Amino acid sequence: MQPGADSTKMECFWTSWKCQGTVAMDLLYWRDLKQTGIVFGSVLLLLFSLTQFSVVSVVAYLALAALSATISFRIYKSVLQAVQKTDEGHPFKSYLDMEIALSQDQIQKYADNAQLYLNSTLKELRRLFLVQDLVDSLKFAVLMWLLTYVGALFNGLTLLIMAVVSMFTMPVVYEKYQAQIDQYLGLIRTHVNSVVGKIQAKIPGAKRKAE
Repeated sequence: MQPGADSTKMECFWTSWKCQGTVAMDLLYWRDLKQTGIVFGSVLLLLFSLTQFSVVSVVAYLALAALSATISFRIYKSVLQAVQKTDEGHPFKSYLDMEIALSQDQIQKYADNAQLYLNSTLKELRRLFLVQDLVDSLKFAVLMWLLTYVGALFNGLTLLIMAVVSMFTMPVVYEKYQAQIDQYLGLIRTHVNSVVGKIQAKIPGAKRKAE
């Protein structure tokens, strides 16, 4: 593939991500309280359900709940039309006529986005595991070592619940206390950079090429 085509595809990829990112940021920053509350509550309810039941059971219960609601509403509207002697048609006709199929262009766009993301992830993992930069590989090793302790304390679903709660609370807290948080983060970053600098000075070959 030509470099120009790669550049165009990358621009389309980032444009798509920016549009999706704007919607996500509106949710995470609670711009619309009702919309964010519904999404946040639904995700938490689903995750807590998965802690008590299997995935198959949760999917089956959700499907039964949805079917109970739609069937009851369909019967109610049919009886109401029979009593009032009206002919309003199927109550879900507008939704049944709605086009939900993905076009070829949409499928291609999502496939291209997934391919770019997968390729960049594989390149980064190759760089870390083959020690292209010793310091970055050491940081990655320390992160994996810390995750072994996290995994021993929490299961995957608990971590996912904590991640979702953090996603919907931390952005708002940071927006409100940004100055104080940036100050402490700056101190931590300075200390970490100082420690990394000392490690680089002591380990042969650990200095970055830019240095």
